[in-house]
Amino acid sequence: MSDTASFDLAGKVALVTGASSGLGRRFALVLAKAGAKVGVAARRTDKLAEVVREIESFDGRAVPIPLDVTDPASVRTAVAAAETELGPIGVLVNNAGVIVVKPLLDHTVEEWDQVIDTDLKGVWLMAQEVARHMVRLGHGGSIINIGSILGLTAQPRRPSYCAAKAGVIHLSRAMAVELAAHKIRVNAIAPGFFESEMTHDFLASNAGQAMATRIPMKRAGAVDELDGALLLLASDASRYMTGAVITVDGGHSLTL
Repeated sequence: MSDTASFDLAGKVALVTGASSGLGRRFALVLAKAGAKVGVAARRTDKLAEVVREIESFDGRAVPIPLDVTDPASVRTAVAAAETELGPIGVLVNNAGVIVVKPLLDHTVEEWDQVIDTDLKGVWLMAQEVARHMVRLGHGGSIINIGSILGLTAQPRRPSYCAAKAGVIHLSRAMAVELAAHKIRVNAIAPGFFESEMTHDFLASNAGQAMATRIPMKRAGAVDELDGALLLLASDASRYMTGAVITVDGGHSLTL
C-alpha cells in the first residue's frame, strides 16, 4: 500500500459527535470526502440535516443521529443506530463539548457539572459504547478524542474546561493501554484556538486579538488546518499509533 492510499477511508464507517456545527461539522465533511460513511450526531437535529445535505451534495453517505452524550441511554441508542444504518463503526471522533468562561470563584456547581458531564463523561460514555461494539464484532478501529491545549497547560477563567480536557487526554492514554489487545487505537488531538462557534466571540474580542499576537504563528487556526491530524488518526496511516496526543496550535502551548 502506498503512503497516499493509506489515508483512504473508503469502506469505513465513522461516527462524529458534536457534528452540527464548528469543528465537528468540519470533521464529518473531511471524513466523508475521504470516503467514509458518516454518522453525524448531536442534539441539534435541524443542524444535522444541513450537514447531511452538504455531504450528499458531493455523493457522500451520511445519516443524522440525535445524541446527548451526557445520557447513557441516548449514547447506546445513537451507537446502535449508526451501526444499523451504516455498518460496523470503525472510527469514532469524540468532539462534543461545551465551555463556561468565568472566574474560578464564581463557577457554580451546575456549571462545573455541565462541562465535566459533556466534555469528559460524554467522551468516556461514547468511547466505552463504541469500543464494546468493536470488541463484539472483532474488527478493531480508531477512537479519536478531541482534547485541547488547555488540557496540557492552564488558562484563567476556564477551570472546568481545563480539568475536563486534561481528563480527556489521560483517559485516552488509559484506554489506549487497555484496548490495544482488541486492535482498537485511541489517540487524542489537542487543538489550540481555532475559529468556531465556541470561540468566535472570544477571538473577536480585544483579549482574543491580544492573545493571537502571543501565538508564535501570530494567528488563530483555520478549521482546515486540523484535517491532516484527523485523517492521520482515522486512517491506516497511523496503524502503529495509540495513546498519542497530537498538538495543533501554531506553537501556542510553547508560550503558556
